[in-house]
Amino acid sequence: MGAKTAQSRFPHPLVLLVACVLLASVATYLLPAGQYERQHDPATGRDVVVAGTFEEADPAPVSLFAAIAAITAGVINAADVIVLVFLIGGAFAVVDKAGSLKRLVEWLLHRLRNRDVLIIPVVGILFASAGALENMQEEIVPMLPVLLLLTRRLGFTRVTAVAMSGGAALVASSFSPINPFQVGIAQRMAELPLLSGWAFRSVFLVIAVAFWLWMTTRYAMKTRSAPTVGDDHVEDSGGILNGASDVVRVPDATGAPDAPVTLGPRHGSILTMVLVTFVILAYGLLGLGWGFPQMGALFFIMGVAAGLVGGLGLQGTAEGYVEGFRSMALPALLIGIARTIFVVLEQGRVVDTLVHGLFTPLEGLPTTLSALGMLVAHFGIHIPVSSVSGQAVLTMPVLVPLADLLGMSRQIAVLAYQYGAGLSDAITPTNGSIMAILAAAGVGYNEWFKVTARWILALMGLGAIAIIIAVTIGLQ
Repeated sequence: MGAKTAQSRFPHPLVLLVACVLLASVATYLLPAGQYERQHDPATGRDVVVAGTFEEADPAPVSLFAAIAAITAGVINAADVIVLVFLIGGAFAVVDKAGSLKRLVEWLLHRLRNRDVLIIPVVGILFASAGALENMQEEIVPMLPVLLLLTRRLGFTRVTAVAMSGGAALVASSFSPINPFQVGIAQRMAELPLLSGWAFRSVFLVIAVAFWLWMTTRYAMKTRSAPTVGDDHVEDSGGILNGASDVVRVPDATGAPDAPVTLGPRHGSILTMVLVTFVILAYGLLGLGWGFPQMGALFFIMGVAAGLVGGLGLQGTAEGYVEGFRSMALPALLIGIARTIFVVLEQGRVVDTLVHGLFTPLEGLPTTLSALGMLVAHFGIHIPVSSVSGQAVLTMPVLVPLADLLGMSRQIAVLAYQYGAGLSDAITPTNGSIMAILAAAGVGYNEWFKVTARWILALMGLGAIAIIIAVTIGLQ
């Protein structure tokens, strides 16, 4: 009862993010305005800052009313991500409507009975792989209902479901050697060969993911309750699962199933489609330079194909998409409002002021301390600049000349950005994706922070160790 009361007292994610928008408005009155010059970069297709051009600008404070009005601009700014969320949500709602996700839960529990704790590392490695490959975040939202069903059947908490999916993906993306939206953009901005330093990064990627999954498993076992038996209805925060209308019969954690559980040709075909979709997605992102429109198209095709193979027909498939779109409304809105925070700060001309103020003092420090200072500064700057790719084009042009001035390898500047921004992404409330994941899972931000803050701090320590080693060996 106490935990539930504390949860109810903490602000709803929507309240929390709107409060952050209003705080951003206040910041435009308190911070001096300033701007860097910008130029178009053909390599990334983005406008990037020009190092050494920071100048004070005329104040442009954003009123509270204007900040609320900027929510529209924030949603438009995040439109590509929001549309992707709706399309993925619709596709997975169709897969669920066909019964394939629930059958997958049955099959997993049957295969791992009496070894059910292995589900955490097995599922965690899958999501970590997706995070390392393509910075998976928003795509996790529509998968949460089936993960909640799985963890509930095993007696694990909702936080466990988020940690082994969203948490694992975010940690892996932070340490990834190939994440195109993070290290890929940063290396292009630093004029480094793509995939350079991959072996070094891979070592720390394995350590980071292993640590996260170990802590997740430890937490899951510590907080485990008696597995739910007989009642397969799930409180579905995302609205995707249909509860008792499609009952799942699975064994409990200790007993044997009534009969062997198989996927069957229909469900096996649909789940194979899902797997192939993610393989194509990885190839498209890494080999073809896909963006959000192509990703959305791929998932839309997957959903339609799954509906037809699953026997839903065009009518049932369309209804599944409508259900999925409905369930994604709150997560999509949270993503748009989170983006509004940056929009307000940008309108108030204080984003560049924050970058200049955080990184300029590092010029007078020794190389190792300067590199560690970059790590901490990136963690902090990611709170208002909640896009990892946006942070790369904003900060790397400033940090590359600084690294050259200090005699520091540009690769180390990229590492500091990658670890700092990426790990901040996993815990900052201004990241609309993590807030959407938490909202879909029915987990309060305070609960998530309480459980994972020490884990993130430990991973920041790991990132610091990696940077110190990189400086020592002169990583190029």
